Amino acid sequence: MGAEWIYGACLPNAVYTLASYDRLLQSPLPRLDASRGLFCTSEGRAVDLPVTITAYHTFRQIEQQAANLFRLGGERPHGTLLNFLGLRIQQELHNFPEDQRYDAARVMFGLSNILRNRVGDDLTLASADQYGSYIELPGGSVRVPLGYVGIMAPLIRDLPDNSIRYNKPVNVIRWGTGQAGAGRTLVKCCDGEEITADYVIVTMSLGCLKCQADKLFAPPLPACKLDAICCLGFGLSDKIFLEYAEPFWVCHEGNLKMAWSAEELQCRCDWSKGVCAVDELPGSKHVLCACVSGQEAAQMESMPDNDVAEGLTQLLRKFTGNPCLPYPQMLLRSRWASDPHFCGSYSYMGCCSTVSHQCELGTPVPGPCDSQPPIILFAGEATVPGYFATTHGARLSGIREAERIVLLTKKFEGPPR
Repeated sequence: MGAEWIYGACLPNAVYTLASYDRLLQSPLPRLDASRGLFCTSEGRAVDLPVTITAYHTFRQIEQQAANLFRLGGERPHGTLLNFLGLRIQQELHNFPEDQRYDAARVMFGLSNILRNRVGDDLTLASADQYGSYIELPGGSVRVPLGYVGIMAPLIRDLPDNSIRYNKPVNVIRWGTGQAGAGRTLVKCCDGEEITADYVIVTMSLGCLKCQADKLFAPPLPACKLDAICCLGFGLSDKIFLEYAEPFWVCHEGNLKMAWSAEELQCRCDWSKGVCAVDELPGSKHVLCACVSGQEAAQMESMPDNDVAEGLTQLLRKFTGNPCLPYPQMLLRSRWASDPHFCGSYSYMGCCSTVSHQCELGTPVPGPCDSQPPIILFAGEATVPGYFATTHGARLSGIREAERIVLLTKKFEGPPR
């Protein structure tokens, strides 16, 4: 339902090396091929392969140009990511033969919808100038067959028994002078239990911080921390699994990408506009997986299963031009937005975001300029410049805060007094 890919299958990736401990990854590694799959238009027509290939590589060049904006710097802002992509797509279309422009435009705007799913929100909210702050590790994307539960095993094995407490929602974290009693900090749980600690590492999602930061901490967090929480973007990406009694596609040939037009994507009153692709589920011959993002995903989460199945079936029939495609016999979907412990999926660089906001979010409280040693530490993917929105970024942030406590413990020869 959540993460299943390692983005950047190489030794610098902390999750990749962790997955290798228990031989979860076996050579040769099957890597994700983003160019696979057929583009179909809403008229129920498949786009010719030569046009698709040329349009695909053209869009990848445009995307790289957007990424270069961050590296090149410059004082002139380029606005939203959608505006930058849309303008460059229109410019590049003049290089296509006139009879190919219609289909090439649909492929490239379909790819922009796929990019929207990767960001997790409307591209009018994402910054073109900050898009390139993401660091893409080499090695391609590799799927973990057992999922991330298997990757966690080496970490969980080394923990002492009963050191993890589950189902303990926290009501308030008291950390200021006179707030925590005898300890440095006091964590009050919703069931009434109070836990005294030397440090608290907050790893909740940025979405939860946006919803709860103003009331979770006593005293409140500094204004600069709250400003970082507000300015960073937090997206939503959901999966919908469709199981069929009999597959209506040939194995390894079932991937379908929606070649929406720019006009269709402008009017987003229908939640199905958030669907960018429907792919085969690796390892299964009977299951398809649809990806939906942004506000459309939030709308989908509130709908009954039957309505979602109906909407996706009509979408598949429309784009394939085949009115005989069957309904799924079972549907399973993620609900990351409506889950109060997540409130979305992962962070992105919005139009008001900067790398300094990510650094600020990862700075402990009290901060380095305060006389008091740190008490509240922050980890999670949104606190890692360059590696945000990834599990390897989240893992690096945990290691960073663990090392911070080790250094403080050595400095004070135990917990700070």
